[in-house]
Amino acid sequence: MRGARSIRRLAVTAVSLLPVAITVAGCGDKSYQDKQPPPARITVDGSSTVLPITQAVARSYAELTPTIIDAVASGTGGGFKKLCAGKVAIVGASRPILPAEIKVCDQHGVKYVEMPIAFDGIAVVVHSSNTWATSMTTAELKRLWEPASEGRLLRWSDLRPGWPGEAIALFGPGVDSGTFDYFTKAIVGEEKASRGDFQASEDDDVLVAGVASNRNALGYFGFAYYRKNQDRLRLVAIDDGDPGNGAGAIVPSADAIIRGTYHPLSRPLFLYVSQSAARYAQTQHFINYYLDHVAAAAEQVGSVPLPPRLLALSRRRFAQRQHGSAFQRGGIEIGLTVGELLDAETATVVAEPAGKPAPAP
Repeated sequence: MRGARSIRRLAVTAVSLLPVAITVAGCGDKSYQDKQPPPARITVDGSSTVLPITQAVARSYAELTPTIIDAVASGTGGGFKKLCAGKVAIVGASRPILPAEIKVCDQHGVKYVEMPIAFDGIAVVVHSSNTWATSMTTAELKRLWEPASEGRLLRWSDLRPGWPGEAIALFGPGVDSGTFDYFTKAIVGEEKASRGDFQASEDDDVLVAGVASNRNALGYFGFAYYRKNQDRLRLVAIDDGDPGNGAGAIVPSADAIIRGTYHPLSRPLFLYVSQSAARYAQTQHFINYYLDHVAAAAEQVGSVPLPPRLLALSRRRFAQRQHGSAFQRGGIEIGLTVGELLDAETATVVAEPAGKPAPAP
């Protein structure tokens, strides 16, 4: 698979981000200032889709505490590899942890808390001057991206008669991306089943630039990145063929994503925290702050905030240090609605007492 692999890092301190570009809370948030943990450095790894949310939270957190937050995007899969190896304590994920990853964590004795934090849709986009691909069916997307199409389906006219006979330039997330996993499962029918002749990157900004610079390009990535670059790109409406999810082709929007009518490319986003790290006061402080401010952060960066009831469940999970995933058996579940996510999150998981915070390391 060709393309760039990118890891992006954001180190924020109370003085390094003046003026602050994105804020979700002001310096007057006394409820957090009064409980400042000792100085520390906390790394949040994982999904590039979750990265802008974490960056927004981290920037406002930097105004309240000397704790340094390193936000790193090595992909959901890359983040879970480090979590299960004990190399990072917090992972942002654009899909649930997979059974194979659960097994690795179990082998290393790593327990974690799973918390939904927002919703997102996978946007299928083309160059802003593309006037023909205004909508596509999920069957067409499957034909375009399935492994059998590599080296065979090369031109727009190969996909639909009447479209231009020019070569399609494809852009998509790399294999460590949760967006890649979700898209291949939702569209092709199997996780990681994809043609390989496309430009790949775990850095969504690289994908945006690729599509925006080529009139014959098509790509996919998180909806928030489209919203940030909508003057350079154009959305493709997606028709899943099921009138029950909305008649005809649907373009992603906050309403369509939260209601599940943008099917099958709507999905929840997660934060995972290792139980061992959650023993420390500064980790508890940061995660509680994150959960209290994630709705505003998601709204600002273009993701879709969770309803308060779902965020309350995430807070309860963290407060109780509940180990395990609501998706242990099946891994990725396609097209979850808010109601279905609520049902999943109230399922029985192993709960362990929080205990007293351990002293800072």
